[in-house]
Amino acid sequence: MIRVVIADDHAIVRGGLRALIHSDPDLELIGEASGGVEAIELVAQLKPDILVLDLSMPDVDGITVTHRIKGGGYATKILILTVHEDEGLLREAIRAGASGYVLKRAAEAELVSAIHTVQQGKLYVDPVLMLSVLTETTEKPTAPGSDNPLTGRELDVLKYITQGYTNKQISEELMISMRTVEGHRASLLEKLSLHSRAELVRYAKQRGIVD
Repeated sequence: MIRVVIADDHAIVRGGLRALIHSDPDLELIGEASGGVEAIELVAQLKPDILVLDLSMPDVDGITVTHRIKGGGYATKILILTVHEDEGLLREAIRAGASGYVLKRAAEAELVSAIHTVQQGKLYVDPVLMLSVLTETTEKPTAPGSDNPLTGRELDVLKYITQGYTNKQISEELMISMRTVEGHRASLLEKLSLHSRAELVRYAKQRGIVD
């Protein structure tokens, strides 16, 4: 039996999740939370196998909840449930320690399967977003220098940064969300151990990425 806690600030959504979980005899719903703080408390008290967690809640967001639960050493696997079809948020959730990412509009068809997949220790990503994950993990460095650690998309963002583009302008040029741009910018700084736009520009010029 897989013991599940659900966390969503909308009662109607919790009702739908409750019905889906009750439809599978291998799942047991042991708790419900209407906010992030309550979700953390329930995990500490009940130690469920799976936490189905809404990404957007009014008190503490799902990414922060995930960080806190994983930082607390709990074995509970976290399955993010969200309306956001955003690859940047997906990567952020996975980096925080989430084991799965399901879109709310597909929950009726996918949630139960996702819970079983995550319980087996596998990563579950909504099929709509799977392509972006595969692209991220298979992209090879394309800039001059074989030791360049950046993916093709990160290089695209870096080139626009060196030209003085804002996050909004980059998102429009690359047709991705601003949050995704912010994620790439943060990744650039982290990978390269840099701290500012000026340092990114200097790096790009030194490596021949831009003239």
